[in-house]
Amino acid sequence: MEEERLSAILESLLFAAGEPLPIARLQVVLESVPREAIRKALADLALTYADGSRGIVLEEVAGGYQLRTAREHAYYVRKLLAAKPPRLSRPLLETVAIIAYRQPVTRPEIEQLRGVDSGGVLETLLERGLIRIAGRKEAPGRPIVYATTPEFLEVFSLKDLASLPDLEEFRALQTVAGIAESGEAGADAPAAAADTAAAEPAEHEPPALTASEDSASDRQTSDDAEGEPPPQRSDDNSSQD
Repeated sequence: MEEERLSAILESLLFAAGEPLPIARLQVVLESVPREAIRKALADLALTYADGSRGIVLEEVAGGYQLRTAREHAYYVRKLLAAKPPRLSRPLLETVAIIAYRQPVTRPEIEQLRGVDSGGVLETLLERGLIRIAGRKEAPGRPIVYATTPEFLEVFSLKDLASLPDLEEFRALQTVAGIAESGEAGADAPAAAADTAAAEPAEHEPPALTASEDSASDRQTSDDAEGEPPPQRSDDNSSQD
């Protein structure tokens, strides 16, 4: 297939998908086209969109490729759609930061770092698709362990888990993603939580990230370790934006 035609087909597929497309999926659709040819065509297409005068960019996020509006035009896009940028409250952002840097992690471990009950926060993050239940820890009571999802990578514009920023860059990432809690207090908390999480290395390497398994059992957050000590305080508004 000619390179020009291949680029045009890829552009159509990316536009129609509306979600990150991995090369493996594109190869299934294109059948006889080699993987390297697809990769090269995507790289050339990304360079074309990288021109500062374009309103669309091609980014590699969440293990795939996706067409996105340019960040500098976000104000106008939101105005057109009459929608406010999605925001995470301070407790939500704090908790997802801990999970991102320490995954897989249990609820008791999260609450030990935060010093507060996190049941409602975890439930909200599960509902939003930012985290998933990744199994159970081989420990007394076999508590549930949590990990981030491909949607988390997409929201934060991350290629993969290895692309997680340095802790110093975390605040900047929140601003770019447009989901940080306004005000200094809201922005400082998740960074502090991430600092704490990174200071204590996780017991396991982050698991390979695959599509989230959406089942009823994956939405439960109450099967944690028995004998868990009661927290000193709780998040009153943990599930609110």
